Amino acid sequence: MFDYKAKPFHLTEEEVKWVEDTYEGMSLEEKIGQLFCPIVFTKDENELRELVQTKHIGGMLYREGPGEELRQAHKVLQDAAKIPLLTASNLEYGGNGSAIEGTYFGREMLVAATQDTEKAYQLGKVSCSEGAAVGVNWSFAPVVDLDQNYRNPITNVRTFGDDLQTVINMGKAYIKAAQEEGVATSVKHFPGDGVDERDQHLLTSVNYLSCEEWDKTYGKIYEEMIEAGTLTVMAAHIAMPAYEEYFDKKPCKKIIPATLSKNLMKHLLREKLGFNGLITTDATPMVGFCSAEERAKAVPLCIENGCDVILFNRNMDEDMQYMFDGYKNGLLSEARLEEAVKRILATKAAMKLPQKKAEGTLVPGPEALDILKCEKHDTWAKECADEGVTLVKDTQNLLPLNPEKQKRVLLEIMGDFPSNERVTAYFKGKLEAEGFEVTVYEKEGFEVMEDTVESFKSRYDLVLYLANIETASNKTVSRLNWHTMFGLGNNMPWMVHELPVAFVSVGNPYHLLDAPMVKTYINGYCNSEYVMDAVVDKMMGRSEFKGTSPIDPFCGKIDLKF
Repeated sequence: MFDYKAKPFHLTEEEVKWVEDTYEGMSLEEKIGQLFCPIVFTKDENELRELVQTKHIGGMLYREGPGEELRQAHKVLQDAAKIPLLTASNLEYGGNGSAIEGTYFGREMLVAATQDTEKAYQLGKVSCSEGAAVGVNWSFAPVVDLDQNYRNPITNVRTFGDDLQTVINMGKAYIKAAQEEGVATSVKHFPGDGVDERDQHLLTSVNYLSCEEWDKTYGKIYEEMIEAGTLTVMAAHIAMPAYEEYFDKKPCKKIIPATLSKNLMKHLLREKLGFNGLITTDATPMVGFCSAEERAKAVPLCIENGCDVILFNRNMDEDMQYMFDGYKNGLLSEARLEEAVKRILATKAAMKLPQKKAEGTLVPGPEALDILKCEKHDTWAKECADEGVTLVKDTQNLLPLNPEKQKRVLLEIMGDFPSNERVTAYFKGKLEAEGFEVTVYEKEGFEVMEDTVESFKSRYDLVLYLANIETASNKTVSRLNWHTMFGLGNNMPWMVHELPVAFVSVGNPYHLLDAPMVKTYINGYCNSEYVMDAVVDKMMGRSEFKGTSPIDPFCGKIDLKF
């Protein structure tokens, strides 16, 4: 079925025996349960024990939470589980992907802007060591997509950019660090996001590349990640018509997400690329999965067609029943059930989870939490921000700022995310500490028509935009939205010839597309305090800008450069 002793498992004879013996001793309910990795919300110990003892789940994921709370919950789960669990987290940007008090190291694009592969290694080291401190052993990272489409609202700063070799080098560095921390990686999102401008959370998006184009880009990336030894790959709800046609030898007449495609899972990922490890779906409540097939069929078919783990549920009881029904009616074959479960067990064996369970070390003690935002990780994150923040343009020679010349600042916050309050308060405080008088923009009504250009100029010395527009699922675009009435509001940058205007993005790096008239533009790539500190230091001239853009911030348009 697959090779236990080959990459990425490298199992010993004893570990192979554990897999085989464990499988032979499992009931059908236990086998079906292993296929599921739900999101778990409860911290109630009785509910957690019941979950693993009655559902027999193979893995689970908690959203971000307090470190000790997560550590204790993971311990209850692992102690109660007959077979040790894969405990997952989205460790894309630091330890705070799991424990909220962990280190916010930085988005992948910030890391790429440093042009230093060591920073990607540090990202993996911080993320996985801090995740492991609360009991996480499976990282849904690194993202190895190419950000080829500036309109895509979800890849964006989550990627290492659009350069093939940069993505390869940094992805491999993250994997190396994760392996050192005993955390399995799940590289994503196969067959590759960032080509389509649409988000697979909201529909089945499409990788439109030809087979030849894909082989030279995404195919090369996945070859390198497989060679680096990633234990798992995450299949996306992304279609790839070119390879469907190649394997079927006829025109593609239906858009099929990779999660349901035997061509992409079995023929492309398994056979052509030679991946021997575990394949998990991306989250199956996403519309890209749900809209592709009737769910009663889609749930068993995603396993039958090549995935080994189904990630998250609309309703766990219902999805499990769909899997049982699919097995009973032949949608899920005995052979594929056996292969999937044994790959899950082999992954756990490769991670030494049975051995750790026997030793009682699957979840560390509370002393492990000392690593969260420790001094070394804090230093690394500061260095990454310092080396990554990028000056895209300053064609008006505005920088450095001077509180004597630009005393009165109108601070315009762009975005409507939960983090806005934190970002606004922190950045405003930093500017005021430098000696600026900061007024935070407030939306006007039609009374703005009574204002004049000269009056506006008399009130401010600098207009500073701070865009906090994060990548987030269910956002169809990641663009600037202005508060204005027929262009009259002071939120729009109409005043670029009246006053100095500067723009700082701590999210989407492509905002010049909507604000090409702005002459001073800085990309910070993420809204961590480390980045905001570095931005202010550089705007004040105390530190030089060192970052190099990992993407084209001018979106291929000449007017954005001036």
